[in-house]
Amino acid sequence: MPHKITLTGKPVSSLRQKETYYTFDMEENGSPAAPKGLPKSSTITYTVFINQKQLKKAGLTEENIQTQKIMVQGEPTLDVSVDDCPGEIGIVCFQVSILTEKKNSTESSKVSQEPVKNEVKTEEKPKDPEGTEDFILLEQISVPEAFLNSRPNPEKTQQVVDYVKRTGFLDEPITINRDTKILTDGYRRYILAKKVKLDLVPVAYEK
Repeated sequence: MPHKITLTGKPVSSLRQKETYYTFDMEENGSPAAPKGLPKSSTITYTVFINQKQLKKAGLTEENIQTQKIMVQGEPTLDVSVDDCPGEIGIVCFQVSILTEKKNSTESSKVSQEPVKNEVKTEEKPKDPEGTEDFILLEQISVPEAFLNSRPNPEKTQQVVDYVKRTGFLDEPITINRDTKILTDGYRRYILAKKVKLDLVPVAYEK
C-alpha cells in the first residue's frame, strides 16, 4: 500500500508550469531528537506535482501561492525526471487546501471592538482549546474499528453537545497519532464534529 504524506506550510518556490501540470516546492524540518548514535535529520525539500484543476479548486495562483499556508496530501513518486523534481522527494498531490492562519493580537483587538453579528459566526476561525497543537481537516482522521464499535457515554456526550451549542467550538482537542493521523482519544468529540459538520478540528498529538 502506497505511503501517504501530508505537508503543511507555505511553499518555498514559485509555481512552475510544465507540459500538463505544475510544480512547487515545500520544506519540512526533520526531527531534532534522533536516536542516540544516529545523525539528526535535516530539512527535507519536497517537490509537489499538481494539476490546474486542483489549483483552481483550492484558489491558488502564481501570484498568491507563496503567501498562503496550505496543506497538501499525496503520495511519493519516483517516476519523474530530476529536472522536473528539484526537491529530494517528489509528491503527487491528491488534495490541497488553504489553511486559516491565526490573527495577531492587534488584529484580534480590532475585531473584538466591532459589534458581533450572528451571521459572521460561521466565518470565524476555529478556537484553540487548551492543549491544541494543530488544526487539521476532520476527513484526514482515521478511526480504528474499536472506536467505531463502541458507544460513547450519552451523559458526557450531551455535555460536549451543550458546550458546542454555546460556543460553536470543541471544548478539547482530539488526540491522534502524528504520523498516521489515527484517532487515539476523543472519539466523542470526533462524532460531534462530524455531526455539526466542522471542517477543521483542533488536535493534540499522542505522546
